[in-house]
Amino acid sequence: MIMDQDPKTLAEWKGHWQDEGDAAYLYRVLAAVEPDPQKRDIFARLAVVEDKHVAVWADVLERHGARPSDEVTPSMRARVLAWIGRKFSPSVLVSLLLREEGQEVKGYLRLHTESEPGAAKSAALTLAHESAEHAESLRVMAGKEGESWHRTGSGGFLRNIVYGFNDGLTANFGLIAGVVGATSTTEATHVILVSGIAGTVADALSMGASGYLAAKSELEVYAHEIEVERQELELMPEIEEAELALIYEAKGVSATHAATMAREIMRSPVRALEEKIREELNIGVAHATPLREGWITGLATLIGAFLPVFPFLIFDGLTAIWFAFGVAMVSHFGVGAARSLFTGRGIFRSGFDMFVVGLGVAGIGYFVGDLIVRLL
Repeated sequence: MIMDQDPKTLAEWKGHWQDEGDAAYLYRVLAAVEPDPQKRDIFARLAVVEDKHVAVWADVLERHGARPSDEVTPSMRARVLAWIGRKFSPSVLVSLLLREEGQEVKGYLRLHTESEPGAAKSAALTLAHESAEHAESLRVMAGKEGESWHRTGSGGFLRNIVYGFNDGLTANFGLIAGVVGATSTTEATHVILVSGIAGTVADALSMGASGYLAAKSELEVYAHEIEVERQELELMPEIEEAELALIYEAKGVSATHAATMAREIMRSPVRALEEKIREELNIGVAHATPLREGWITGLATLIGAFLPVFPFLIFDGLTAIWFAFGVAMVSHFGVGAARSLFTGRGIFRSGFDMFVVGLGVAGIGYFVGDLIVRLL
């Protein structure tokens, strides 16, 4: 037994142990809900491999005197993801797991690079390879392009909803708190309704427009990069062929076979451009238009911003203020918990952090509103 690891390192290894256990649990959930027999079999086999990963980390921890319990209990985050997979569609959970596997590859490669020679360093490299294979299997099933550990996309439909909702809720909650601080209880209801509804509409339009312009700009950047690649293929085909061969070599293809593959592909300008876009630029098929990005983000923002306003349509005075405060704080915790699906943090911790942010926004907004009135 070796007792030379600091608590932070041991905690990181236990985190990997838990992550692998969560992955095995989620693959079994997918195997249970997936209607396609072939995919069901793949998920079941992936779960078995993840069980082996759990055993690898348990062994590493035991060697350093910190063996965890014999069985991994699924985390709250894994249970929420499982509920999503059962309630909605296996494809939603597949997309989220693809991102998880990609993060594991990056994490294991970093751990292998930074670790001293030993069991953890060896395990990290092995698990990075196997996680990459899992990610590739999921990528094919999800119909996505490129390697998931290199992608930096926005996260799609669910992410736009969560972050749009979060922006609307936080911004308008701060505005309402400022108005409350600047007005008396008797006149607050009318003023908050006017300012809150105006803020809701303005924030939704602003975020919707930002989502639209961001997606449009991204497409324009992609179009520019593709055009540059097209011109390079026309002006310097020999260099582009050599680059393509090197890409294949980096993926494990022999130099001779890589050169043959590149030469064959370069015979067709259309095919060569498609291959360079996928392999060199890592640009996949666009799954959303700017208009769709805009209305999804705008609508989510509208709903989030309206939550602290609607109590003033039902109640008056202090009742409305406290009810709005309660709704906003519960919603902050909920949206923080939802963000954890994309950030990888624990559900409670992420929810509590957003709760604190909401409380801070309310306090600062109220203080600023009160200070402005006193100064004027």
